[in-house]
Amino acid sequence: MRLVEVLAALAFLVIATVTVFMIAPNAILSASGASPADFTDTESGPLGPADRDFLVKVRQAGLWEIPTGQQAQDRAGSARVKEVGLQLAADHTKLDDQVRALAAKLNVPLPSTPNSDQQGWMAELSTKTGADYDKTFADRLRFAHGKVFQAVAVVRAGTKNSEIRAFAQVAVDVVMKHMTLLESTGKVDFAALPTPPPPSPNPSK
Repeated sequence: MRLVEVLAALAFLVIATVTVFMIAPNAILSASGASPADFTDTESGPLGPADRDFLVKVRQAGLWEIPTGQQAQDRAGSARVKEVGLQLAADHTKLDDQVRALAAKLNVPLPSTPNSDQQGWMAELSTKTGADYDKTFADRLRFAHGKVFQAVAVVRAGTKNSEIRAFAQVAVDVVMKHMTLLESTGKVDFAALPTPPPPSPNPSK
């Protein structure tokens, strides 16, 4: 009798499980909150929302850092700020060529204008010259690189797409290089940077 009851219970569980998948096949979410429907298959692996957002962020970084690095040649007062501006513009020109080629291959649309924050920073810098420009240049760009570094690092760590992973590695290296260059100007106000989030609690054992 007990064997019959066990078999009946197992049959119920199987039927219930099949019913759930029939009713809501996309109800199971990934750890990022994206459903299977949000991913597309490519030759280099699944392409998800975070991967697409990463390409957009790299594109937008170039859209404001290239002209800003060039602008520094006329408005900066410090020779070091001018040198850093040239390097940022050169690196982002190369990175922009790469991101546009990869986005076209993966069928990801890219923006043609900087985001609203970036446009605000560009407008602000356009009103400054000399030492005032140097300080604002270093602070705004260092802040921006810190934000994009977090996004790129997360994609590099978790993407399922091999081409995105390889490009994220390149982007991580460039962002790290640029943060170091900006800090070398001696103009960055570290006290104004966002405080790192507290560490997550240790998992229970």
